[in-house]
Amino acid sequence: MSAASPPDDKAWPDLAGRLVEDNGQRRHVLPIRVYFEDTDFSGLVYHGSYVRWCERGRSDFLRLVGNDHHALLQGVDGREPAAFVVRRMGLEFLRPARIDEVLEVTTRVKETTAATLVLDQRISRHGVDIFTAEVMVVLISASGRPLRLSTALRKALQP
Repeated sequence: MSAASPPDDKAWPDLAGRLVEDNGQRRHVLPIRVYFEDTDFSGLVYHGSYVRWCERGRSDFLRLVGNDHHALLQGVDGREPAAFVVRRMGLEFLRPARIDEVLEVTTRVKETTAATLVLDQRISRHGVDIFTAEVMVVLISASGRPLRLSTALRKALQP
């Protein structure tokens, strides 16, 4: 494997979580264990850890529906190099989490436009939400201009 190529995810099929379909809607579920590094001096999860876990959930969700982050950054199929960036986040901290707990990050598409995705993300413990986020991401070119989502990605995001 060269330094520029991404690792082989097939060796660890659950590394990116899993896509689940229920009631005609697709959602992505990523398990997270709380480690010492995720906590603050009080022993509770540090607020920034929730944002980091949501980033992992969004990235893995997009990967599993066919978005190749590496190819997007390289610019393939005649497209300019691009990446998804966060434009807006609304966060709700509902309950604390603690070291060694196993949590689930769930990501759903709430809305799409030509260049944006609005995602509903939830972190739960034993089926109870402890954190929620509404996140808008925008696909932008390397030069910083918004780009249209590909037809293939828009289709993959539909239930």
